[in-house]
Amino acid sequence: QVQLVESGGGLVQPGGSLRLSCAASGSIFSINAMGWYRQPPGKERELVAIITSGGSTNYEDSVKGRFTISRDNAKNTVYLQMNGLKPEDTAVYYCNAELLKYGSDWFGDYWGQGTQVTVSS
Repeated sequence: QVQLVESGGGLVQPGGSLRLSCAASGSIFSINAMGWYRQPPGKERELVAIITSGGSTNYEDSVKGRFTISRDNAKNTVYLQMNGLKPEDTAVYYCNAELLKYGSDWFGDYWGQGTQVTVSS
């Protein structure tokens, strides 16, 4: 069994900051990329940021310069520091990990349960 558990969401005023965390646990042999996605109300899920096991990052254009993704490989944890939040950042945020379980021959995609981020005055 593998679990991804997110934390850190909530309500914040425009211009404020939040830090999301996502810890992967269970029978994990190796993790490749980890990322954050979001699904705004009534819209499709979209990629926000991704980080490889080597630390290379990529961001969706609207969050560049405001959001920072990082990871702690020893803790199997990925973070998303969100600064300068805007109302349009309101969404359910999901973490994702491409990982290899013990006893498996291939990497699979695993998802957290989602955490709500609401940016409103």
